Amino acid sequence: MTAETSQTLDRGLRVLKLLADTDHGLTVTELSNKLGVNRTVVYRLLATLEQHALVRRDLGGRARVGLGVLRLGRQVHPLVREAALPALRALAEDIGATAHLTLVDGTEALAVAVVEPTWTDYHVAYRAGFRHPLDRGAAGRAILTARQPVEADAPGYTLTHGELEAGASGAAAPLIGVTGVEGSVGVVMLADSVPERVGPRVVDAAREVADALR
Repeated sequence: MTAETSQTLDRGLRVLKLLADTDHGLTVTELSNKLGVNRTVVYRLLATLEQHALVRRDLGGRARVGLGVLRLGRQVHPLVREAALPALRALAEDIGATAHLTLVDGTEALAVAVVEPTWTDYHVAYRAGFRHPLDRGAAGRAILTARQPVEADAPGYTLTHGELEAGASGAAAPLIGVTGVEGSVGVVMLADSVPERVGPRVVDAAREVADALR
């Protein structure tokens, strides 16, 4: 700890991280041992976090992450969207296809930002808020691929055709190296196949978005 940091805030954030990493909650004693502080300090931390609905305790006394964390999480989407828009606009204009940023939301892929090209006669209508299973569509499949060990000869992007909309093809690349954010950047177009240059261009856009979020 330095003179510019708050020890109490640091401990509170560590409590939240510890609780987020467990499915069954933690007792005061377990938190005390993991934090290396006495039980009185843990009680005070939990009481403060409970007041803000960031922590809840069950009848057995085990502390768990509270619903207040979900409310905070919802505010992340607008921040991520704003950071991603410049790269998405450039991608959409360059490729002439609808570009999107998709994040994981539970077991689904959620489009949180969409940019349509301005110069094309037609393009795929793809709206922010659109959800689909992670194992369908380029956006979700790219995310699932990133969860696996990276193969040396892997192209870094995923291509699909007709999985979410008949006649539409998609290309997407995962966001790499962004702590706390799991998602992908991609394009969707009305075509039987994705042109060769699109995959690498999507990878570049995903890298730009990742850099903006770090």
